Amino acid sequence: NTTLHIPAIAYYADVDITLKDFDRFTEKIPHLTSLAPSGPHHVEDLFYAGGVPAILTELRKAKLIDDQQMTAYGKTLGEMLYEIRAGIKDPSVIRHVDNPVHETGGLAVLTGNLAPNGAIVKQVAVADEMLKHSGPARVFASEEDAVAAIMGQVIQEGEVIVIRYEGPQGGPGMQEMLSATSAVAGMGMDRKVALITDGRFSGATHGASIGHISPEAAAKGPIAVVRDGDIIEIDIPGKTLTLQLPEDEIRQRTKELPEFEPKIKTGCLARYAKIVSSADKGAVFPK
Repeated sequence: NTTLHIPAIAYYADVDITLKDFDRFTEKIPHLTSLAPSGPHHVEDLFYAGGVPAILTELRKAKLIDDQQMTAYGKTLGEMLYEIRAGIKDPSVIRHVDNPVHETGGLAVLTGNLAPNGAIVKQVAVADEMLKHSGPARVFASEEDAVAAIMGQVIQEGEVIVIRYEGPQGGPGMQEMLSATSAVAGMGMDRKVALITDGRFSGATHGASIGHISPEAAAKGPIAVVRDGDIIEIDIPGKTLTLQLPEDEIRQRTKELPEFEPKIKTGCLARYAKIVSSADKGAVFPK
């Protein structure tokens, strides 16, 4: 959700922040605590181990944050951390910056011919064997259809589940795809299949789940032209998401796409769908 909310706030504050910035940040900011569902600890453990202030203290040691910025506390970040005596109380929960869980951050931004403007994956929640995966697409036009197929044991090992028309415009509203990812995990398939979508993910997601694909299907993004059986290649370390088709075939399929038919044609959501931006820009309204 951070990759939606921060760009949206920045847009209205006239600050230029893009997914490329998140990619740059994650390369240099280490992963210091591993919380469920991708780790053994919980938010309560984080709180008793020192909480977010302890993490900020570690990042300050590595000169990764500016502690002179003013906070809602009424003082600078550095002053606040000093006054509340912030620090790690349990290093098994919050790691020191020189002994991180991972050297890089939890998120990865993927690009490629299937996500020209970017897609997001929580890389620390992906099993090692799924960090690189290539498999045939199984395409669905809604989360509900995908969940029915998963629960009906239609999905085969190695496939890449594609859920589209769930983005800001297509949803409309970009609902979270938690039901689908939970169904995959519940069926014991989270180490056997991948899932990609123009819908949204949050902190509860784990497995090879790649979301926020931009442009979305409703805007005739490349995810709209994927067909059952097309080979999709996922390379999270290489930060690529690729549809294994010639570019001229992708262009031809795009030309043949019918105009998007909105699911909701009246009311506030219909108006929302007409003017909302893509996920990589924060799903915002024009100023």
